[in-house]
Amino acid sequence: MFMSSLRSLLKIPAPFRYVNTSDNNLQYWGLDYPPLTAYHSLLCAYVAKLINPNWIALHTSRGHESPSHKLFMRATVLVADMLVYIPAVILYCCHLRETSTKKKISTVLCILLYPGLILIDYGHFHHGIGEVDEKDTLLWITFVLNMKTIYNSVSLGFALWGVLCLSYDLDLLGSTAFCLAINYKQMELYHSLPFFCYLLGKCFKKGLMGKGLLLLIKLASIVVVSFALCWLPFCTEVEQILQVLRRLFPIDRGLFEDKVANIWCTLSVFVKIKTVLTPQTQLKLSFALTFLSLLPCCIKLTLQPSLKGFKYALVTCALSFFLFSFQVHEKSILLVSIPVCLIINEIPFMSAWFLLVSTFSMLPLLLKDGLLFSYLLTTLAFLTACTTSFSILEKTSEDDLQLKTFSSSVRKYIPWFRTFPNVIKSSLRPSYKVGKVSSPLVRPFPTLYKICCWNIEVERSIS
Repeated sequence: MFMSSLRSLLKIPAPFRYVNTSDNNLQYWGLDYPPLTAYHSLLCAYVAKLINPNWIALHTSRGHESPSHKLFMRATVLVADMLVYIPAVILYCCHLRETSTKKKISTVLCILLYPGLILIDYGHFHHGIGEVDEKDTLLWITFVLNMKTIYNSVSLGFALWGVLCLSYDLDLLGSTAFCLAINYKQMELYHSLPFFCYLLGKCFKKGLMGKGLLLLIKLASIVVVSFALCWLPFCTEVEQILQVLRRLFPIDRGLFEDKVANIWCTLSVFVKIKTVLTPQTQLKLSFALTFLSLLPCCIKLTLQPSLKGFKYALVTCALSFFLFSFQVHEKSILLVSIPVCLIINEIPFMSAWFLLVSTFSMLPLLLKDGLLFSYLLTTLAFLTACTTSFSILEKTSEDDLQLKTFSSSVRKYIPWFRTFPNVIKSSLRPSYKVGKVSSPLVRPFPTLYKICCWNIEVERSIS
């Protein structure tokens, strides 16, 4: 049965192989993600054909949009979440050490309510899931917009499974899970160096002349086997492999897209980098800055491997890639946000603040899809969950935020330096004083009186 399926995959027609043809127009949202996304697309095409063949009819399905079609697409996202992402989140939170059951449940709730991932996966798509050619004995699918903009939770879920397995010292399973993540979306390379450095550090710690060497060989073997199985149908020719790689890493698209909140887009407001520098120079510059920004944490993680350091390295490296790397999209901030979710129980204020800002950074993208109301609603739900679960407005001291060492170092050169939460407190104090003085005066006006009382309560809660 397995060999029969494998032979069928090896006979996948050219349009399914990342090649531009008359039936497979790559300009119309062509396939530009790794093989696991393609297999998932094919599976969705099978299911869609059973429900409504018009959704995936070759050529004529382009531009098709209907409420039932959107409902089907959202249902496939929910199924993928329930199979991959949600179980990983629940098991990760259950594994948290020195944490009460109530706090574990709160952590699960806050992670699952993160608005950025919900809005992108369930809201940011347009139409179509693929096209099926009835003439072929094997269904093939042309990758279109919904697979480009949703199912981020699948790759992120696989990465979470990798983190979870490493937490239980199941290094081989963790490596396999992360290989699946990379082979679903190549942007998971944002997290690749922390995985590599942490596992390499464990090998060094065990000794490269003994158990460490054996572990290194096992890890290398599992990575090679995982990639080989995922890529086998596309490895019949060298040119085929090169074509896939060209689709996965489209250098010609430029340094950044749209209004992405990274360094290059910010600098382009003052200096038109895309005009001043050649594409080759842009690529080299972005590579150099990305490498230099993530190098310190990678060296530290390799020399001193720990689970806590590993989670913080995931945040640092992903943020370095987002800020400095080549060809970054607005949605790439999700690759930073999910690792931040993993430490929300440790530093709740800063984590919740970052997650809110990361969602806000995608607002131009969300407005294109008419998701303003959904954005406000999900953000409010997430903020409510964080404030009630972790009391984020109370735990804002430098010790709680793990910033004492950093603040002490900065104050040697900048005596007036204050941490971000203290700045917020200072900014709210004038409104508190105004509210306290004016509350008796505006009592006859219910709306103004409520606003004054709210200001007073906020100040009391964070002071």
